[in-house]
Amino acid sequence: MDIYQKSNPKECEKMGKKRKRERGSIHPRNKYSDNPPDFGVLASLYPSFQPYVIYSREGKPRIDWKDFNATRELTRVLLLHDHSITWWIPDGQLCPTVPNRSNYIHWIEDLLSSDIIPNSQEGNNVIKGFDIGTGANCIYPLLGASLLGWSFVGTDVTDVALEWAERNVKNNPQISDLIEIRKVDFEEELTEKDMKNGDKNYHGPPILVGVVKSGESFDFCMCNPPFFETMEESGLNPNTSCGGTLAEMVCPGGEQAFITRIIEDSVQLQQSFRWYTSMVGKKSNLKSLIGKLREVGVSVVKTTEFVQGQTCRWGVAWSFVSPSKKIISSHVASKNVLTFMLQGIQRHFSAFHVLQSIESFFHTNGATCKLNAASFHIDIHVAMSNCKEILKDIDFVDQSNDLQFRITVFEQIPGTLLIRGSLKPGETSVPGLLSSIFQKLEDKLRNSFCPQKLSNRDHV
Repeated sequence: MDIYQKSNPKECEKMGKKRKRERGSIHPRNKYSDNPPDFGVLASLYPSFQPYVIYSREGKPRIDWKDFNATRELTRVLLLHDHSITWWIPDGQLCPTVPNRSNYIHWIEDLLSSDIIPNSQEGNNVIKGFDIGTGANCIYPLLGASLLGWSFVGTDVTDVALEWAERNVKNNPQISDLIEIRKVDFEEELTEKDMKNGDKNYHGPPILVGVVKSGESFDFCMCNPPFFETMEESGLNPNTSCGGTLAEMVCPGGEQAFITRIIEDSVQLQQSFRWYTSMVGKKSNLKSLIGKLREVGVSVVKTTEFVQGQTCRWGVAWSFVSPSKKIISSHVASKNVLTFMLQGIQRHFSAFHVLQSIESFFHTNGATCKLNAASFHIDIHVAMSNCKEILKDIDFVDQSNDLQFRITVFEQIPGTLLIRGSLKPGETSVPGLLSSIFQKLEDKLRNSFCPQKLSNRDHV
């Protein structure tokens, strides 16, 4: 049952046409991973939700996503039914979808437990989070505290958001001690005219610097930023109505300007946070944001893709903490299909040169390779001893079976190649093992064929 809002429809359609391949999915620890909400059952249990449920001729229940009251009531009953959270927001405020927001929480949980960077807050068992722009819905602190027992500081600037966030916290005394709502001092009033001045830089309220108190430290910050530059842009999708005020949806320069300010603040605050993270609404912004992170000298950058139904969102995370020795952990979800792009390849190099370089990379490390020049693919058989040779700086748990996969090279446009790796049907591997080998290959090919390009493909 598809219960998720369709956002960035053009971006999603473009992705689907460009490459039909295995896509991200709901996080495996998400409560709704195997049990999506049943609107019919919820309607029978909660009479207030019943008027919003519509049945198809086949008897399948659904709701009208263009009806704000329907989406708000669905969020209310899901939080109550599945999380024992009492919740409400007034008309016009941004209404979050519970499964989508849960994905972000679980991704941060992966980051914190991944051993990518050491835990600098040993001895303190309570994870401390910082929610930038918590909104009237206060969804991330409520879910993080309810699901995982995390403590939060949630910040906002408008009186309505602060008032209702406080109400939502106080109405849940079982977790209220874990959540602080903090007012961001900002005297100027945000107007639509300000948003249309064409300035691509961020000049809004303080985000981290000036809001984080002296001596405070957190495990992470998270943010659902203003995705748009104008309110007109935010209303381009006529198929949904999730509400949202000017302050929640819009800022000059859109999400890129907002997240860039978070990056600038993180340079000043450095290790006050173990992880800085933000959601990203447009994949086209991801590359430039990663470039900015490399420029300011972060130690680690990680990205992920949140895909549910027709909803496309991305996450970016970075840290200034020196990384630990890398460990492939069993909690990291395994991916059977991986891709990356090689852009800016010089004219005297062809797809066949890249194919030969791939063969050389694996052959040098002891793997068995079978190259098919006609189809531009290589079948590769890697023993565990070969994996250890390739991944010298990474620890992983041995498996009994060897690794067998295929790498194919596709020409996109002149100077651009798509490299695709996939496990053979029926093959399994240590979670994260194939992606780690693939990352080593990507680094090698970039250095050989497009050394001026920075890799922008880091995944948890």
